[in-house]
Amino acid sequence: MLYFVATPIGNLDEITLRALEVLKSVDLIAAEDTRHTAILLSKYGIKTRTVAYHKFNEKSAVDGLIDMLKSGKDIAVVSDAGTPTVSDPGHILTTAAIEHDVPFTVVSGACAGIDALVLSGLDTRAFTVLGFLPEKNIDRVRYVEPYKSLPCTLVFYSAVHDIKKDLLFLYEQFGARRVAVCREMTKLYETVTRGTLGQDLDIVEKGEFVIVVEGLKTNPLSELSVEQHIRHYVEKGEPIKDAVKKVAADRHVAKSEIYKVAVEMKDRE
Repeated sequence: MLYFVATPIGNLDEITLRALEVLKSVDLIAAEDTRHTAILLSKYGIKTRTVAYHKFNEKSAVDGLIDMLKSGKDIAVVSDAGTPTVSDPGHILTTAAIEHDVPFTVVSGACAGIDALVLSGLDTRAFTVLGFLPEKNIDRVRYVEPYKSLPCTLVFYSAVHDIKKDLLFLYEQFGARRVAVCREMTKLYETVTRGTLGQDLDIVEKGEFVIVVEGLKTNPLSELSVEQHIRHYVEKGEPIKDAVKKVAADRHVAKSEIYKVAVEMKDRE
């Protein structure tokens, strides 16, 4: 059996009894950083052998792990913190396990994205965990573009050396939405800074961060047909040109699309 085991995201006491039992009983632990995992294992007296399994050797290590599993060995996969495969190594191994008909399961526990979502105070009914932003700005812009118009809460991870840059970028892309910056979750100095993107937020630049951004607020006028939407503004005294601009902004579409409808309206009059 292959186990993806969630480990603490800060406080080492935050681990399940089942996780400890699995880590003790398996034949091998594939760890993102064996030195980091050794601290956790030492605290609980776990002597299971560990091997490195991280983003730099993930592809090359998969075949060996699958061979071990097919020979009857049990393996646990852990990341440095939280749930493996969530912005951490593991997805390639789940794909390979499915291809080779190797059974696997998840041993639940901490996940930084979920903890931050609750701490943020923002809408938890629907959310998207987007993990770390790409390094290059052009890749960042492409990465977030599909999510700008989503009404769900957005969750990003950020390293200490990127936090200011990431917050500025998110403001440039999403505008002045509500935001919560969660730092050092489950640790002694856990802090949550709530405010609005674009504000000068008082953040201590130490530790690990999760940024939670409010989803796009749907404009009730978008429930109207495009023609009804245009007429709404025209009846308020707006020139047709300005009405087209406002409708396009409300609906987050190109002005040319709205303009076509306005022309059709005019032709019928």
